[in-house]
Amino acid sequence: MAQSDDPLLRRRVAEHPDSRPELLYYLVADASTDVRKAVANNVATPRQADLLLARDREVGVRGSLAVKIGALVPDLPASQLSQIEQMTVTCLETLAKDQATEIRRILSDALKELPNAPHAVINRLARDVELSVAGPVLKHSPILTEDDLLDIIMNGPIAGALSCIAGRRDVSASVADAIARSDDEAAISALLSNQSAQIREETLDRIIDEAPRHEPWHGPLVRRPKLPLRAMQRLASFVADGLLKVLQDRTDLDPAAARQLAETVRVRLEKSGQPAGPRGPVDFDEEGLVVGVEAEKPAERPSDRAARLNKEGKLTEKVVEAGLSEGDRAFVMASLAELSGIPLGTVDRIVATHAPRAVTALVWRTGLSMRFARQVQLRLAQIPPKSALNGRDGAHYPMSEDEMRWQLEFFGIEAKK
Repeated sequence: MAQSDDPLLRRRVAEHPDSRPELLYYLVADASTDVRKAVANNVATPRQADLLLARDREVGVRGSLAVKIGALVPDLPASQLSQIEQMTVTCLETLAKDQATEIRRILSDALKELPNAPHAVINRLARDVELSVAGPVLKHSPILTEDDLLDIIMNGPIAGALSCIAGRRDVSASVADAIARSDDEAAISALLSNQSAQIREETLDRIIDEAPRHEPWHGPLVRRPKLPLRAMQRLASFVADGLLKVLQDRTDLDPAAARQLAETVRVRLEKSGQPAGPRGPVDFDEEGLVVGVEAEKPAERPSDRAARLNKEGKLTEKVVEAGLSEGDRAFVMASLAELSGIPLGTVDRIVATHAPRAVTALVWRTGLSMRFARQVQLRLAQIPPKSALNGRDGAHYPMSEDEMRWQLEFFGIEAKK
């Protein structure tokens, strides 16, 4: 049956749980992808055969193997691996280096929460260039140590990686401090929203120093557990009116602290010229707490803001660059999509490649300068400075227009008519 001309018969041998190991090893070289995929799925396949399948030319075969090998990890002992178990780890290491993102993603998803996954494999996946691969282990893997996480943060992780780390259970104070120093608005927002994250008071003070310029942090800040009174008073000086009520409704405020906070609110309103009474937008009850606050208006979505500014003719390079400087990734991506006429999903795909030429061609399509294109390479696409393209003569795009059109055609983008 294993030598039959009929691939269906050979597949029956390949998927049968009682097939002899030597037959399964023989079928690793089968011409049929379905046969090799069945061998990869078979738990009876010898590990020597799995090592060959880890380098199979077909992604589907390697993907099936990744699922099977990932399921074997819980049975691996923490130390003193046998020869078979060492080959299993070698197979995992090979799959973690696979050129196909889908294979690495399957492996990452299978290993992300396992307490005995090989450290070398997890560490490699955590540093992957694709967030779909790195993200799951960065957020969930118990294998990553504090030193691992700090090293990843300090070495300029890919876009979105810091937010995944910030969402981990029980983020340590040192890791929280490193995230707070990153100036990544989304990551710091995720950190503040993580109730289990340990944030030192001095780190919190530094975040509050920058918070007036970062509205997404305000809500998570006023809801942080065990917030010092001094921090509450500082927040009360700039957060939106609706969040003042959230501050004063906190259950961890004693009467004296509540009065001090109410006084801070009164001072703020007086300085801003808002009447703090029945005729104004904010009133106080007999205990000095804010009442009658109108609901906050929903924030304008980044894509809507970019579309509005573009329609008004105000979506200039200066405006987009300001968004880049403030770490407003969503607005910058939406702006690139608006100015280039390229769908936002495709813009995201281009930026996610971390390819200098593709990202530069994207910015060229928007009509913005090469100087700005280099900033997008470095700060949005997270391309290392030594790999990023420089402008020709300091100001001009270094590629011809035909080459930049070709770069965009690779993503299915037709030339402008």
